[in-house]
Amino acid sequence: MTSPNQSYTDIATNGWLSSIPAWLQPYAVIARLDRPIGWWLLLLPGWWAILIHHQTLFETVKFMGLFLIGAIIMRAAGCVINDLWDRDIDKEVPRTALRPLAAGTLSTYSAIFFLCCILLIALLILLQLPVKAWIMGAFSVPLIVGYPLAKRLTGWPQIFLGFVFSWGVLLGSVSTTNNWPSEAMLWVYAGTVCWIIGYDTIYAIQDKDDDEKLNIGSAAISFGPFLPFGVTLLYSTAVSFWSFGLWLQFNLGFWLIGIVGASLHLMWQIRKILKIDKNNALIIFKSNRDCGLILTMGLILQIVF
Repeated sequence: MTSPNQSYTDIATNGWLSSIPAWLQPYAVIARLDRPIGWWLLLLPGWWAILIHHQTLFETVKFMGLFLIGAIIMRAAGCVINDLWDRDIDKEVPRTALRPLAAGTLSTYSAIFFLCCILLIALLILLQLPVKAWIMGAFSVPLIVGYPLAKRLTGWPQIFLGFVFSWGVLLGSVSTTNNWPSEAMLWVYAGTVCWIIGYDTIYAIQDKDDDEKLNIGSAAISFGPFLPFGVTLLYSTAVSFWSFGLWLQFNLGFWLIGIVGASLHLMWQIRKILKIDKNNALIIFKSNRDCGLILTMGLILQIVF
């Protein structure tokens, strides 16, 4: 798998991908295994919920491990579903033209079979969780399947993604408590939705010109010249909602260190997007893993102290 112009594709055609058998490469690419940022961003909200409801070290580590595997699997499933919906659109966008379905290196039937295998593994992981978590997990399926349609029906598909990618907050809460999410966790969930809408708007800047030509909805287009203000508002709301939710759960505590650190990181992002373009949008987007890890460390400090 090679690319005539690496700068115009989102596929890493070198590194470990080139060392696996050629017939496996399209499966690894469609699952985005070459880009771990996606599963990191899907995983972290679930880890927050698990740490917030920490009981014993064994239980916390067990759930964090299950969610790690689950995030990798479900991110892969979501990518396959997305590429099945978008295979014709992807052919028209330089950044996505080399994706396996768009490039013809993987057939539609092979992708569907691969998706079924992935979902079977995901089901086995889900069965390790309490029954209420099964129900909560099932509720996310329509969101995952329907997300690719959002860009065809609305100019704000990032809102839909926000509800999908933050689901780990709710699932993690139910998994660790075997109860439905508390008011505190609903606030944390709402904050996470805002955070995700914000960072995915930054990500969408990469495809802004192509999306306009193809009449595809995007918050990066819908915000227009108010994009920096929109992201600032979303990030500010995210921090406010996170803080209120954690205050309801813990009152004051060491979690504030994580909130302060995450806030400073988001302020750095906001400063950067004042002069953002498609060349550095991906770098700023990926930095949200660090933002999420900072908040994670604050929650670990809350447990330890």
